[in-house]
Amino acid sequence: MHLSDKTVLITGAGRGLGAAMAVGLAAKGANIALVDTDEATLEATRAKCAELGVRACGYAANVARQDEVVAAYDFAVRDFGRLDVSIANAGILRDGLLVKARDGQVQDKLSLADWQAVIDVNLTGVFLCGREAAERMIRLGNGGCIINVSSISRHGNFGQSNYSAAKAGVAALTVVWAKELARHGIRANAIAPGFVKTEILAAMRPEILEKMAASIPVGRVGRPEEIAHTAAWILENDFVNGRVIEIDGGQRL
Repeated sequence: MHLSDKTVLITGAGRGLGAAMAVGLAAKGANIALVDTDEATLEATRAKCAELGVRACGYAANVARQDEVVAAYDFAVRDFGRLDVSIANAGILRDGLLVKARDGQVQDKLSLADWQAVIDVNLTGVFLCGREAAERMIRLGNGGCIINVSSISRHGNFGQSNYSAAKAGVAALTVVWAKELARHGIRANAIAPGFVKTEILAAMRPEILEKMAASIPVGRVGRPEEIAHTAAWILENDFVNGRVIEIDGGQRL
């Protein structure tokens, strides 16, 4: 896929990996449809993309709400006239042990609310975005590519029952969609980042961040632009389909 003049929709685009992918793909000439719940950060990313000479529009939407997802994709197709790429990046964390106990006494347990919140955004949101993207790509007749953002936590990470389950589900959805949608000229792939220096990591104490980096074979955390580069590579290589690409510096949880 040549990215110049293509339309790319990215969720969770206000900051972090979503913003980095938006700016990185805009630099390659793609027009960008940005989706996020935070209108202030959404506008900041939109302005950065527009400065690169492409069209960029922002849409406030919660990916866990079907009506808002449908509306966002409808608005994007209305405003750009096409949809070539959909990147489902939006995600949240609600970490906690399944059961927290000490000396045989249960002190706390992962709440259903925290389980459901993460599943709603990180898994159901990806499902809704993939479904709506595929419908419009098929109807428009230009094919396209879906990229889902999973995580190396899909292999199971301490204190992340909800997040790990959701990201494993995202990886499985990606393989299913690659098989189902290829007949329509639509590819589906996923990126599974390791620790990347976004706002979440930047807020950590330096000593904790240093310890985290030491556990990674390359000796550092990832940079958002490295994830953006991976997204561009997936889009530009039309033979990549049904893959979950782990970008983690050699780390495996």
